[in-house]
Amino acid sequence: MNPIVEKVTQRIIERSVKTRAAYLARCEEMRDNGPQRGALGCSNLAHGFAACSSDDKKTMRLENAANIGIISAYNDMLSAHQPFAEYPEIIKKAAHQMGCTSQFAGGVPAMCDGVTQGTAGMELSLFSRDVIATATAVSLSHNMFDAVVCLGVCDKIVPGLLIGALSFGHLPMVMVPAGPMASGLSNGEKAKVRQQYAKGEVGDDELLVAESEAYHSAGTCTFYGTANSNQMLMEVMGLHVPGSAFVHPSEDLRAGLVEAATEQACKISDLGKNYRPLCEVVNEKTIVNALVGLMATGGSTNHTIHWVAIARAAGIIIDWEDFSDLSDVTPLLTRVYPNGSADVNHFHAAGGSEFVIRELLDAGFLHNDVMTVWGKGLKHFTQRPHWADNKVQWNDINEVSGDPEVVTTAAKPFQADGGIRLLKGNLGRSVIKVSAVAEEHRVIEAPAMIFDSQQELQTAFEQGLMEKDLVAVVRFQGPQANGMPELHKMTPFLGILQDKGLKVALITDGRMSGASGKVPSAIHITPEAACGGPLAKLRDGDIVRLNANTGEVEALVDDAEWQNRELVAYNPTGSQFGTGRELFGFMRGQVNGAEQGATVFQHWENV
Repeated sequence: MNPIVEKVTQRIIERSVKTRAAYLARCEEMRDNGPQRGALGCSNLAHGFAACSSDDKKTMRLENAANIGIISAYNDMLSAHQPFAEYPEIIKKAAHQMGCTSQFAGGVPAMCDGVTQGTAGMELSLFSRDVIATATAVSLSHNMFDAVVCLGVCDKIVPGLLIGALSFGHLPMVMVPAGPMASGLSNGEKAKVRQQYAKGEVGDDELLVAESEAYHSAGTCTFYGTANSNQMLMEVMGLHVPGSAFVHPSEDLRAGLVEAATEQACKISDLGKNYRPLCEVVNEKTIVNALVGLMATGGSTNHTIHWVAIARAAGIIIDWEDFSDLSDVTPLLTRVYPNGSADVNHFHAAGGSEFVIRELLDAGFLHNDVMTVWGKGLKHFTQRPHWADNKVQWNDINEVSGDPEVVTTAAKPFQADGGIRLLKGNLGRSVIKVSAVAEEHRVIEAPAMIFDSQQELQTAFEQGLMEKDLVAVVRFQGPQANGMPELHKMTPFLGILQDKGLKVALITDGRMSGASGKVPSAIHITPEAACGGPLAKLRDGDIVRLNANTGEVEALVDDAEWQNRELVAYNPTGSQFGTGRELFGFMRGQVNGAEQGATVFQHWENV
């Protein structure tokens, strides 16, 4: 093992001794005492299988065959989740062929950040993760299930499903994706048209044509954002059927992978000899593997929030120092948009997750002494599935990259370190995604220009007030302020300024996610301004330094003056009501900080 990966792993294990032991004890108690079908009374069980066929009722009465609970994030507005409409029937048929049963346990909400981007609905986006987690727990609360199959792909949905399933960690769980859409208009061309629109060079009609050519069919968006980062991390954590992340929804192989997931869920329940509960699959080494996979692929900065919360749900405590230290030694092995010009289909064709996992394993960056849903170790996840003789079969991934400009080896990485770094200073703690930022843009020292919303920034840009070197500071965008929305609406404007040769950076307590691009952006500033964080001390014209190389985010203000400055008070007008935001007031009131997972599940703090 790489010594730094080993060191980080050991400190996480030591830091988590009490919380991990308490979590595993709870899971063992559930295994012994329920929730389980055999503990149900006759009336409870009758309610639980009332709508089942007579054959399924007989099977469930015997209690010696697994009943698989299906939890789905299906809706047909989300392109990535539309294929899930057909999966429950595939799962039920596959379960029957195994002599088992399956029931649709529940649906969870699923929203699309692409649809809500720049609107009030985006202020519900991050909180939807914890809603999904609780909905998952409600779905599993009926004591009817021996294993779980979760159907989910996109941004908050996979983390929410996983957090919820971890609260039933004595049950095995297999995550089932649906795959990406086919390549359309390239991400680079799409970004170009967006900048042209921001300049006023094209209108709504041209922009809609470009966007529709980019997002055109069922499947995930093809850039390497949070949704596709989710899929990469599910592979490296061993929670998928091996190699299922980036297979298209329309391929025959996709249905076969759904069947394989169901068969495996039946095999690894506590009713057989290959019991693999989720609480054992997700452990400290698995979490470290996920972080390494994130860094090696330049994945979404959203996961500096989500994986903190996921780990905590399993009794494991991680922080941004762990992310940053792992990033320092993890080689960057992919160039996928926004870290390059390729999309995830090109990534998959060049070797994909299987190639990256093999390279990281062979170079000692991943723990191989882990349990996955498929068995011991990660060898299975270095193999590519294919459809032959009406079944899924696997072959070792090619030794050579199919496109060395997209996927490379650990011996010849695109850069020696990973994609995410920790920034610290008198403005707080922050993360920055550097894998898409050119070297010449990684150090910015310029006057601050303060905004309290992304709309204010847009107005200033349109009025020509930003034609200068500047650090745009967009504050009061954290979880307690307004739910911590993603702020991509600003990206074209800042990109235009940078393209003009101006020195530009962004600092915010909001999010930018997997699409964080070429403009250096210190995001997730913690503590947030609405909670008295130091961003509320900044004033227009203060010189600010963002140095991604040394990990600094500093206001260059005299220490005595800085200490004595009053905080600008947060005015919540406009973020409390409308578009359902009034229903989430209790979450804004109790959510913790970004580095703690931005979660409302405060009971974790007391374990």
